[in-house]
Amino acid sequence: MSLAMMAESRFDLSPWYVAKALAVLGVGAALILQGLPTHHPFRSIGSANLATAARGTLVALLAALVGERFGNPVQYVALAVATTAATLDGVDGWLARKTNTSSRFGARFDMETDALLILTLAVLAWQFGKAGIWVLLSGAMRYLFVLASLALPWLRAPLPHSFRRKAVAVLQTIALLVAMAPFVPNPASALIAGIALLALSSSFLIDVIWLKRKA
Repeated sequence: MSLAMMAESRFDLSPWYVAKALAVLGVGAALILQGLPTHHPFRSIGSANLATAARGTLVALLAALVGERFGNPVQYVALAVATTAATLDGVDGWLARKTNTSSRFGARFDMETDALLILTLAVLAWQFGKAGIWVLLSGAMRYLFVLASLALPWLRAPLPHSFRRKAVAVLQTIALLVAMAPFVPNPASALIAGIALLALSSSFLIDVIWLKRKA
């Protein structure tokens, strides 16, 4: 966590910053260790999952910024870290295919890292004053879907492969990166985030309707 300690010192963040980053990493590590024996069929964790773990570390550093008070320099650093984490999204999948180590564990690990990144970006966009509190729905929607599936078992049925779902997820990430950028003024940032949220809502609605019909 030397990066977190350096950031805390360099940008005069609160003493809680490192603790928050460690908490996010700790919860993530606990979930990984819980799922690894059951869903990972290979002897080693593999380079693809290590790439996802590196991306998860960047996301933890971003998530720890929630609730912090800082100026413009940190917002640019946050944008750079977030862009790096988003760009690396395709690396783990490429490594898994190249090394023939694709697994349900790796796919879920990648998906959960993506979900946390989108949630963090949404919170930071709101924290930076780049969009209203409604932008939090962009990051919370998947978690709300999971909660709803606890009461409605038909929502837990597997969904077919969908290019539309992947495209909307990429669009959501890019839109939130643009929205949180210090050089993009509000209301332009809010408009971009709002259009992406509308696309995400439509995508979830299509999946819910499909699952209901199949049920």
